[in-house]
Amino acid sequence: MDAHRDWQFNEDAPRYAPEDVTVPPYLYDGPKTREDFTGYYHEISRLDHYVGAVCAELERQEVLDNTYLVFCADNGRPFPRCKTRLYDSGIKTPMIVYAPGRVRAEVASGLVSSIDLAPTFLELARVTIPETVQGVSFTALLQNPAATSRDMLFAEHNWHVFQAHERMVRQGDWAYIRNAWPERQNLCIESTAEYPAGEELWAAEARGDLQPHQRDIFTVPRAAEELYDLAADPKQMSNLAGDPAHAETLNRLRRLLDQWTEETGDTVQEHPTGDREDIHGNKNPEFKVNEFPGAARKATRVNHSGPVRIQEKHGEQ
Repeated sequence: MDAHRDWQFNEDAPRYAPEDVTVPPYLYDGPKTREDFTGYYHEISRLDHYVGAVCAELERQEVLDNTYLVFCADNGRPFPRCKTRLYDSGIKTPMIVYAPGRVRAEVASGLVSSIDLAPTFLELARVTIPETVQGVSFTALLQNPAATSRDMLFAEHNWHVFQAHERMVRQGDWAYIRNAWPERQNLCIESTAEYPAGEELWAAEARGDLQPHQRDIFTVPRAAEELYDLAADPKQMSNLAGDPAHAETLNRLRRLLDQWTEETGDTVQEHPTGDREDIHGNKNPEFKVNEFPGAARKATRVNHSGPVRIQEKHGEQ
C-alpha cells in the first residue's frame, strides 16, 4: 500500500534525487537518510497518480458527481520520531474531501480526528448516528471552512512492536503529551537499525555526531510530560512543561486529559505487552500479547466521546 515500506518503484511517478530531499531537523542528514526519503517521495507521488486513476474510473462510470472522496492517512511517515509518535510528525495527516459541486476548494483549519470520519459519512448519507460512535461529524466544515466541530482532540500511542503508553491532547496551538513509562526508549520499528534512516541515526549516535534535538529516540529517562506551543515551535522541539510561565496552560490540558481518561475508560496496564523484538530485528522468544489499555475498565463498552467542546465554568474556560 502506498506509501508504505518497503519502497517499490515504477513508471507511474517521478524518481527523486537525494539532493531534492528536505531532511527534518530531528533526523541525521546523511546519504542513507536522503536515499530513504527518495523512495518515500516516489511512493507519495505514485499514490497521487492512483488517486487520479480512481477519479477517472468514477467519471467513466458517471458516478463521480454523486460521490464524496475522502483522502486521508492513518499516521505520519514511517521514519524515526514520526510514525507512532504523538508529535505532529506522527499524527498530523492529510485530510482532503472532494465532492464536485458540493464542497468548495478551500482550506479549513478546524481540528478533525480520524474517529470523526464515521459520523461524517453517516450524516452525509442521512443515516442516524448510533450512540456507539464516539467521534463528531465535521460536515459543517465542508460548507464553511471557518466552522469548528470540536475544540480539542486526543490521540494515543499504544504498543506497536515496542511497549508504549502515551496520550496527547491538542487544543488550539497547544499540545500536551503524557508518557506512562518515561523510563523506556520511545521507539517505532522504523527508528531501529533495520531501516536506512534509523540505521544512520544509530550509527551517528555511536560516533557522538548527533545534536541534542536529534537524540529523541535515545533519551532515557524521558520527560513524563511534554507541552508545546505549536505556533512558535511547529516541530515540537522545545518542551515547555517545566516552564512556570506556562503552568496555567499545562494544568488546563492536564485536566482535559484526565477528563478524557475517566470518561472513555482508559487505563495504564499492570501487565503490558512487551517488546516483540530488539533494535536489530531479533525476535523476543518470550513475547506474548498481554493486557490492553482500558481492559480493566471495559473501555470497549464505553461510548462516551470524552470532552469535545470547551465548557465554561464560573466565568473561566
